[in-house]
Amino acid sequence: MSTTRLEHDLYEALSEVPVIDVHTHLVGGKLGARGLHDILLYHMAISDLYAAGCPSGARLTEYPGWPTQAEAEQRITEALPYLKHVSNTSSSWAIRMILADLYDWHEPITDKNWKKLDSQIRERADDRAWHRDVLRELNIKRVGTEWARREGGVDDDVLQYVLEWVFFTRCQWGEYDTAIYELERAWGKQPEAATPIGKRPPVEREIRTLEDVHEAVNWYVDALPKDKLLGTAQGVSTDLSLNPVSEQEMLAALGRRAQAGERERSIYAAYVNELYLSTLEEKAPGLAFQFSFGAEPLPFETGARLSQESIAQVGAMCSRHPKLRFQVFLASRHANQSICTLCREIPNLSVAGYWWHNFFPSNIRQLIEERLDMLPLNKQAGFFSDAYCIEWTYGKTMIVRQCLAEALAGKVRTGQYSFEQAIDIARTILFETPQTLLGFVPSKDLG
Repeated sequence: MSTTRLEHDLYEALSEVPVIDVHTHLVGGKLGARGLHDILLYHMAISDLYAAGCPSGARLTEYPGWPTQAEAEQRITEALPYLKHVSNTSSSWAIRMILADLYDWHEPITDKNWKKLDSQIRERADDRAWHRDVLRELNIKRVGTEWARREGGVDDDVLQYVLEWVFFTRCQWGEYDTAIYELERAWGKQPEAATPIGKRPPVEREIRTLEDVHEAVNWYVDALPKDKLLGTAQGVSTDLSLNPVSEQEMLAALGRRAQAGERERSIYAAYVNELYLSTLEEKAPGLAFQFSFGAEPLPFETGARLSQESIAQVGAMCSRHPKLRFQVFLASRHANQSICTLCREIPNLSVAGYWWHNFFPSNIRQLIEERLDMLPLNKQAGFFSDAYCIEWTYGKTMIVRQCLAEALAGKVRTGQYSFEQAIDIARTILFETPQTLLGFVPSKDLG
């Protein structure tokens, strides 16, 4: 069997393998793109354009808001001259696949034709039957998304939920009290959307004492809709020291909040995070703790950075809370081998998919190969799209399927797997492991 033929046959066989997309940002009742901007200006594509010289690097208006027609038109028009410079990127490849396969659009996007394409996409925006047809075509059997995007549960038969509300261990550009601010934002509230990158809406209650910290953390955990969630999602920053700190250290750091710097930032995050995990372990041990790792703030988006000390601290954090299940979304390719060694020795830590700065074909293939060599199949979930519309679910599924076929072909060629074993392995990581690790249940409607 030739190289091309083997990879082709694996790719075709993989199209029959069911998939669970364990992490997206899809909105119930509005699964599809609202216009061309949702496809052309997905945040990874914006980074491509910004790098090429496009003036705007910020994301468009985010949920619970939506870009206005004027905002969408202005940003698309601004981006058009730079499309030729990013035609080489894998994000642009995904956009071409999306437009060709889902909209039968095969032309370059120009100032003369983009409105026609935009109109075609808007015609499908509220076609909920078509959205589900796309998922069926991909053989996706369930999708995970944010609780705040549930929209009253209109797509509960397709979606399952994690809570992405506050981030105790995330850093924001130029900010040193993020953990305290995030806790204040949740105190006394019911679950809502996460704070957008670079934004800091005012809060109603301020944390001034250690007692306030404990009361706010208990409120947060009690407010979780535990019976409706698979888990919670956090970001863990490599710029933080997450070694446990004492009450005395935390109390002193609270007193320095107005002058807080990097040291106080770590104290706040370490104390609040440990308190949160201990409370979660006591009150809701069934929830998974998913966390992103290795993408650090820049003025608009993030860059891939991760220290060995942070990796060691995350391993210690997971070991301190054996009743919880931790799952990492990794954005740093060079750290994959280290993370895999932790997963081999820490029973409650697993990996999922290929996140943010790892979602490029060369990275994906390497991560697949390393994880298949190093980890049991029930410790790795094989896919999440991180998509904000069903069209990007499509594009990313197609890229991962291609990469998985290429990675498996190499292992079949060397005799490590048979063809049939390779397909069984793919089914396990794409479909079975998300059920056993996270509690996903295949949708009857997508069956």
